[in-house]
Amino acid sequence: MISEEKAKQNIRELLEYIGENPDREGLKETPDRILRMCAEIFRGYKASEKPTITTFPNGQDGIIYDNMVVDNGTFYSTCEHHCRTFFGEYWFAYIPNPKGRILGLSKIGRAVDYCAARLQVQERLVHDVVEMLTQALGPENPPLGMALMMRARHMCKEGRGARKSGVMTATYLTGAFRNNAQTRNEFMSYIAMSDK
Repeated sequence: MISEEKAKQNIRELLEYIGENPDREGLKETPDRILRMCAEIFRGYKASEKPTITTFPNGQDGIIYDNMVVDNGTFYSTCEHHCRTFFGEYWFAYIPNPKGRILGLSKIGRAVDYCAARLQVQERLVHDVVEMLTQALGPENPPLGMALMMRARHMCKEGRGARKSGVMTATYLTGAFRNNAQTRNEFMSYIAMSDK
């Protein structure tokens, strides 16, 4: 691990490499700003930032729920190949085990944000989120299935290289979502409804 001062020096050298003067007025504080930005957007490397995923016993309020639960939101991550942002929308669903636990709904977005806050590829990101939420529900009575679809625009494609707009979609399916076409189609129908 390098020191903060060494990291700032590296940023100054990078600015010089691209032809800038790191001592000009607009850039004097840039190395410090970049380090603060990195601490924020790469918080997924810090175990202390890992969210606590609250779960509840299924049926504790008198209702045992074993139908699909769907959540939708946005995310931002950083491509590990060119350190450019990719961002978009996610759709998460799971079927609670009647004898297991249910997720606190706000924790799904927190898990997405934490896993996205690392240098990533979208294919790994969908896997990491589903695995984190599966582990939170415990191994004794795991969910009957989980699904996550993420659609993202990639600035490494749009802002450099090919310079083409477009959306990449990655999915990760387990249990009933992977093995049962009817369950998978129900999940996809919720996504289609939200696209309208």
